[in-house]
Amino acid sequence: MSAQLEPLPPSEAVDLYLEARDDAADQTLDGQKYRLRAFVAWCDEEGIANMNDLSGRDLYAYRVWRREGGYSGEELATVTLRGDMATLRAFLRFCGDIDAVPEELFDQVPLPRMDGEADVSDSTLDPDRAVEIVDYLERFEYASRRHIIVLLLWHTGCRVGALRALDLGDLDLEGERPRADGPAIHFVHRPETDTPLKNKEKSERWNAISGHIADVLDDYIHGPRDKVTDEHGRAPLVTTRNGRVSVSACRDTLYRVTRPCWRGEGCPHDRDIDDCEAAHYSKMSTCPSSRSPHDVRSGRVTAHRLADEDRSLVSDRMDASEDILDKHYDRRSKRQKAEQRRRLFDL
Repeated sequence: MSAQLEPLPPSEAVDLYLEARDDAADQTLDGQKYRLRAFVAWCDEEGIANMNDLSGRDLYAYRVWRREGGYSGEELATVTLRGDMATLRAFLRFCGDIDAVPEELFDQVPLPRMDGEADVSDSTLDPDRAVEIVDYLERFEYASRRHIIVLLLWHTGCRVGALRALDLGDLDLEGERPRADGPAIHFVHRPETDTPLKNKEKSERWNAISGHIADVLDDYIHGPRDKVTDEHGRAPLVTTRNGRVSVSACRDTLYRVTRPCWRGEGCPHDRDIDDCEAAHYSKMSTCPSSRSPHDVRSGRVTAHRLADEDRSLVSDRMDASEDILDKHYDRRSKRQKAEQRRRLFDL
């Protein structure tokens, strides 16, 4: 029988781990301090205040965040990422020993292999499935917070941190601002009030939206949106009763709506829905069909590529270089690429 977990904040867990490593060389400790500071920063960003709450899916999400430049601001080489995750693995083994996480959790840390491609995830949200989910929300949960989160993540392809950072003043729903031909939203880097963008000022951009999406946003703002400000006096677009929506709440929204059973569909994994742990709020992410905001982003890139849209324009819209989009987000199959070449060469 496993021991009962005892609550422990991530920062305190790191302090305890480093104190326990008093036999390590100073240079080794300095490297581990830096890597684990990155983990604490990610926990803060995700709203994880207790080590007990960590899951294997969280560890995967952390690896993606670090790989793409979370904390350091630069994409990590595979060898660097492997070192980062190896340190996390040792740290979680220690946390298991002191009953802060399940003893076996350390074994779920995803260590990238050194073949150059193994650190690229194949997980994505199929574009057709994304459209079905958006359509379902439009029909049954129109202009709800859940609808707005999924709608904007899918149609803009933005990162969840960028969605969370939007204020009411960042919207031009009438297309009235100078040189505007239609509605758009403005992503702005505001680190001083806790809504930084990943690439800082380089991430700032206007993304055009359709008139329909502008109408849905307007209906949300004048309807279900909680009329609150955040702790800095700003008026967030996406709110809860307590203020600006959290990254973890957005992530949980995606875990919820991407489970087939949520829309009343049969389970593709031959599970009894009444007995399935993934049917419960705290375990939604354990469903094999559930997808993260990162998966929505990769699905959006795939949809752009399948439509033969200009790579440079997609890069600008999604705030990522063409190389990064190719490596980490484009999920077209080899056969899909071949069929696109067939159309291009009129075969």
